[in-house]
Amino acid sequence: MIAKIVCYTLCGLEGVPIEVETDVNKGIPSYEMVGLPDAAVKESKERVRSAIKNSGMLFPVNRITVNFAPADLRKEGAAYDLAIAVSLLKASEQLIGAQVEDIVFLGELALNGDLRPLNGLLPILISAKGHGFTRFIIPSANAREARFLGGAEIYPARTLSQVVRHLLGTERMAPLETARFSVCRPETSSVDLKYVKGQPVARRAIEIAVAGGHNLLMVGPPGTGKTMLARCLPTIMPDLLFSEALEITKIHSVAGILGEEGIVTERPFRTPHHTATTVSMCGGGNRVVHPGEISLAHGGVLFLDELPEYKRSTLEALRQPLEDGTITVSRAGGTVTYPARFMLCASMNPCPCGNYGSVDLVCSCTPNEIRRYRKKVSGPLLDRIDLQVEVDNISYDDLSARKYGESSEQVRERVNKARRVQTNRFAESGIQTNAEMGERELSEFCVLNRESDEILRGAFEKMKLSARARSRIIKVARTIADLDLSESILPKHVFEAVSYRLYDKLG
Repeated sequence: MIAKIVCYTLCGLEGVPIEVETDVNKGIPSYEMVGLPDAAVKESKERVRSAIKNSGMLFPVNRITVNFAPADLRKEGAAYDLAIAVSLLKASEQLIGAQVEDIVFLGELALNGDLRPLNGLLPILISAKGHGFTRFIIPSANAREARFLGGAEIYPARTLSQVVRHLLGTERMAPLETARFSVCRPETSSVDLKYVKGQPVARRAIEIAVAGGHNLLMVGPPGTGKTMLARCLPTIMPDLLFSEALEITKIHSVAGILGEEGIVTERPFRTPHHTATTVSMCGGGNRVVHPGEISLAHGGVLFLDELPEYKRSTLEALRQPLEDGTITVSRAGGTVTYPARFMLCASMNPCPCGNYGSVDLVCSCTPNEIRRYRKKVSGPLLDRIDLQVEVDNISYDDLSARKYGESSEQVRERVNKARRVQTNRFAESGIQTNAEMGERELSEFCVLNRESDEILRGAFEKMKLSARARSRIIKVARTIADLDLSESILPKHVFEAVSYRLYDKLG
């Protein structure tokens, strides 16, 4: 007898349907798998055999052939175990009368029949639902992740025997209740803008950067608060929308780093060490192409502390994702495209000793050392960073002052107002922030009057800026105008946007 069961596999963030066909016939006992299974899938033979026996059912002693269709797609991982077990039981007539054709089975089996959790379950469920499937049986350990998918019957199971009883109708499982998404923000936090002493220019820059989704570089001596300012970024970022949370959760689910909530409720803040490789930053792997740091930062912040200490090749790999918001990773295991729309925040010293340009400290570096140090960060990468600000030392009186500045909550209110303006502006454009604008949006929403255009022309010629830098200055000016709730970009907005370019000092 032949049984057909539907399972799913992942290709990047998209689920691909796999039909598990099992044929149980008379003949010399054998157990063959065809359809390009990898080692983990082939090893399911023993897992499934033990799970069926230890669940109180009979493993057929016949000629068994299991086929995975489509046959030209390589099958990887242990997500097929449950589908194989159910198809074996169906083909050996131990599930007579059970309707299994419209159910998607997902889960890895332990030897005692327990179901173990899977990585990447949420993107599989979303893809399968898009293909018309509405009934799923999944491991109970993945229930928190799956409960946010509405419009589907999802049954969390602990064991194979529980699945069999459900299919036979002797003991029905209760479907998951759909949960409501809510944003999580800690009530008290040691990271808050009010604890940042001084640095009014840097505070203003990070507010603008978050309001428009712009990239930011802070340059200054060590110990001036660059890292502290960067860690305040998530506290002033706008709350996650449910659609954004789902997209971020899909990436984190594939990477296997989802928390107990089952869904991402805070914007990511990724800060890889400067020894990170290009593969760990961009994504990849020998068999499965995993998301890298820039994809894990999607919807949030990628913070690179001590920017020149990163490998040149790793930094150059950021250029294309910063422009496109996606990254296509090609490896031996396949070609996968992951989203990578993140806000880049970087910090660096102005020279090897860190004191060049400081008001109070004396630099001990030679001109060649300074030039060699700065050349570690290429001009094309700097060209993609919208705001570049200096962060200088703070006086003792400022540090010891008990008066706090604006809190993150106060700044976030202004950021949210500016983001709402952008949401309304780009309602029909498919983008969310000013930083994502293309030339069409620039010509439509960023018209400069004569005075503003003359200011920008002077800066363009004097600073010898590129066409990309000009566009980014206009985008920053548009964000500054949004923070002022101004419909037009005024000369003061262009002046401020130009002031955040340090090409003459970094060159």
